[in-house]
This record gives sequence, structure tokens and C-alpha cells, in this order.
Amino acid sequence: MISRNRRLRTNDSIRSLVRETTLTTNDLVLPMFVTEGHNKKEAISSMPGVFRQSLDLTVQTIKENYSLGIKAVNLYMKVSDNLKDNTGKEAWNENGLMQTAIRTIKDAIPEVIIMPDVALDPYSIYGHDGIIKNGKIDNDSTVDALVKMGVSLAEAGADILAPSDMMDGRVLAMREGLEQNGFTDVGILSYAAKYASAFYGPFRSALDSAPVDNQEIPADKKTYQMDFHNSREAIDEVLRDVEEGADIIMIKPGMPYLDIVSKVRELITQPIAVYQVSGEYAMLKAAAQNGWLDNDKVLIESLTSIKRAGADMIFTYAAPEVAKLLNR
Repeated sequence: MISRNRRLRTNDSIRSLVRETTLTTNDLVLPMFVTEGHNKKEAISSMPGVFRQSLDLTVQTIKENYSLGIKAVNLYMKVSDNLKDNTGKEAWNENGLMQTAIRTIKDAIPEVIIMPDVALDPYSIYGHDGIIKNGKIDNDSTVDALVKMGVSLAEAGADILAPSDMMDGRVLAMREGLEQNGFTDVGILSYAAKYASAFYGPFRSALDSAPVDNQEIPADKKTYQMDFHNSREAIDEVLRDVEEGADIIMIKPGMPYLDIVSKVRELITQPIAVYQVSGEYAMLKAAAQNGWLDNDKVLIESLTSIKRAGADMIFTYAAPEVAKLLNR
């Protein structure tokens, strides 16, 4: 035989030399859950190793992870029930938990990139990403609220807004709102292709943000998040958000949707973010805890597969332990 593909697999040195995809700490973004209080750390039972933490412990954790090479965090707030309503107005309270968290983190670690979640579900009494009108999620009033929230987070010091709501037209409206208020350097990471997925379960438990059981409103998020049977629709969503001014686009969830990542990578030049969501993380952790899988190896392999498909950055709850593995 003239051609023997195994020649380039002979040993680790040559395999490393011809390796096509490399995973580094520069690829990692850490999602974090912040709650009210001081010195408070609450374990999330469905996500081993992940916690809701008060702001003082959040800052400490970010410092530790920054030293590992994790340069970006994606923030979510556990909002008190008494602050929730149908308008989500707590989302743009200048003294709200998210705004306070951004200012505090920036003061402590100015170099870290803060990507706050922009969505109303943590602030909604209904657990939906939008404002309910006549039993439906009203797109345009929700977009207006999201713009208020985005500008408020930019004022607090956010580097990149991460709207995860999937309302139509919100990227353009947010971009215009930022420009009009002088925040020309604040980026938008749009959840452009966010599917209505069963893999979000542990996350919704962590934030108490699942849709409430009420026959007068939608029982799920399928009227705005995407149908998981579709792929062409994802292309349309991505291209629309790029046209509206998104700096980075998100595809979510991760591994079950790598076909979408690959297709989008062929079509756009903008950076692609992929979210290894709570259900993916929980499955790998459960299998590893039962001795069915090697925790370290499957974490690296799963994230590398996402990178290989075309991702430029990966949101993962495993970022700290993956960073430690990579730093070895």
C-alpha cells in the first residue's frame, strides 16, 4: 500500500503534531448562579459540583477560575419571589442583584469578561421569557423590556449582553438601544438558535424559572424557542440575528445539535458559541459517578467534539475542572 493512514497515529507526539482541533482554556465560558445573602453556598442536586452562591463567594470563585485561565463568566440570578411579576421590571432595577453583581465583579476583577443573561424568566411570576398578554407571550412589549434590561446591564459594566429569550427583532432593538445610550463597545451574544429542549431541566430547577402550571398561559416555551425537529429554521434565525447586529451567535444545546453548529459554521464568519447545557452536564456526571464513564476523558472528548463542529467558545459548567485538566 502506498497510503497507510496509521503512519500518522504511530505515537502521541505525531498524533499531537497533526491534530486538527485543540481545546484550550481560552475556549471556556463559565455559567454561574448568584443568589441573595452572604457566605451562602447552595448545592444544586441535579448538577454535581455546581452551586448557587452569594455574591461574595461568586467573586472569590471567579478570581480562582481566572487564575486557571477562564476569562469569561455568564451570569444568572436567583430572584426572590417577592420581586417577580408579569412585567419583569426588577430586571432593569439599577440596584438589582444582577446589576450589583456586575459592578462588584468588575471592581474586583476588571479583566474578566462578564456576559449577563438577558431574559425575563427569572423575574417572571409565570416563568416565561416574555410578558403575558391575553394568554400569550407578547413579542413586542417583551422586546421593549429586554432593551431596558440590556441598557441597565451595560450601565452596570457588562461587556457582552447574552439575550436568551428568542423574541423576534430583539437583537436589532437592543443594538439600537445600546448605540443610543453610548454603549457602542458593548457586544451582543445572541442565542440565535435556542431549541425548546428537555435538556434544560436541571437549569430551571436551579433558578426556579420553569413555566408555572397555569391553564391560561402556555405550558412550555415552544412558541418562542425552536422546534428541535428543524434545522433550516436555525439557519434563518442565525442569519437574521447577524443582520441585526449580533457580534457572536449561540447555538443551544450542544452535543445533540452539532449538526446545526457545523451547518452554521459554513455560512457565517462571526464567532459561534455553543452551550453544553445542564442536562448534558448532569448526564455525564451521573454516568461518571456510577463508574460507567471516565469523568475526565468524557469531559475533554465532549467539549472537543463541540469545538471540532465549529464552535469558537463553549459555555460549560465543567469549565473549572476542564481548565485544571488542560493545565496539566
